[in-house]
Amino acid sequence: MAVQHPLELANNGSCDDDGHPLRTGTLWSGVAHIITAVIGCGILSLAWSTSQLGWIGGPVALLCFAIVTYVSSFLLSDCYRSPDPVTGTRNKCYMDAVKVNLNSRKQSWFCGFLLYFSMYGTGIAYVITTANSMRAIQKSNCYHKEGHQASCEYGTTIMSFTYAFIGLGLGFAKVIENGRIQGSLGGVPTSNVADKLWLAFQALGDIAFAYPYSIILLEIQDTLKSPPAENKTMKKASMVAIFVTTFFYLCCGCFGYAAFGDDTPGNLLTGFGFYEPYWLIDFANACIVLHLVGGYQVYSQPVFAVAERWLSKKYPDSGFVNNFYSIKVPLLPRFQANPFRLCFRTVYVVSTTGIAMLFPYFNQVLGVLGALNFWPLAIYFPVEMYFVQKKIGSWTRKWIVLKAFSLVCFLVTVVGVIGSVQGLISAKLS
Repeated sequence: MAVQHPLELANNGSCDDDGHPLRTGTLWSGVAHIITAVIGCGILSLAWSTSQLGWIGGPVALLCFAIVTYVSSFLLSDCYRSPDPVTGTRNKCYMDAVKVNLNSRKQSWFCGFLLYFSMYGTGIAYVITTANSMRAIQKSNCYHKEGHQASCEYGTTIMSFTYAFIGLGLGFAKVIENGRIQGSLGGVPTSNVADKLWLAFQALGDIAFAYPYSIILLEIQDTLKSPPAENKTMKKASMVAIFVTTFFYLCCGCFGYAAFGDDTPGNLLTGFGFYEPYWLIDFANACIVLHLVGGYQVYSQPVFAVAERWLSKKYPDSGFVNNFYSIKVPLLPRFQANPFRLCFRTVYVVSTTGIAMLFPYFNQVLGVLGALNFWPLAIYFPVEMYFVQKKIGSWTRKWIVLKAFSLVCFLVTVVGVIGSVQGLISAKLS
């Protein structure tokens, strides 16, 4: 029998084809979904990013990424229905929209690869962040007991809103304690121009990780009721949510930089710019752990699903792939287990954990992931689908503007990847 490529299968079956429960979402539920989806571990690196870019470059970069994210969401919102953005057939997820609008097998495969790579990479980032937070709890308790000058070092192996608010509050309190705003217009000084450029490029990659939500935008839009048209509601929701998120990001990034200046840590809550109140730092890091454990599951399940669907279709007669067996463990109720699921998911978790242990570098890993995914998923596909959706001809004014916009964002992705990879290699070799 003919067997589809796994990414092609993902494109054909990535969304629920059995219909959708009654859509009751409103503008404000859309805003809430976007804000809770966007604000994550990426916010913890924004103070460091601001410190590398300085008091001019940092806030400007945050504002520019906010504008780019809104433009991306504006374009993508019109791709929820095809061919007409108001009355056309629904595209319930990102890959459906790419497949329908671009009608290209290669484009669909490329999109599928990037989506699942992004989810796998996010799982690695979450493992690193969770490990850092658990280690930070140990160090916080150690500093409280032994003093701030104690050698409280722990290994690097593995052991949303709440922690973001705590980080913001601690940064604000530190500024008041210092009695002055630290930092400079040019950011953290370096010994040469090349090092400054590498760090600035890496900072752009970190910011790119924190902002876009393109891969889940259409799923959020699919929860909205109509009328009014879903694309109109989603555009308004995106505007409100990005405004709130940007305000929050500016506060965290700027207060963190103002508090620590050139000594701003890479992770606001684990770099130990803060020592007291130790219980509040412990609580914030515990919130990070709880948030990211759930987030790891959310980002892993689509990868599990596409692998299991593809193998099941390729080997329909395999008991290892398709059969479930009843298992009884002492003191636990009997449960059903599938050998392939058990093996594949175990290998997946071991691999994300192993890579996180090999490269436990928070800012560098976020920079690589953010930069790699920024242009193709947040810019390229939305722009190309918008051209098809609106029937925009080549070399028209709108075509030129959007192509120039895409090119600039591509250059940001390139420098972000270069700077973050250089930082990753330097951290590994140091």
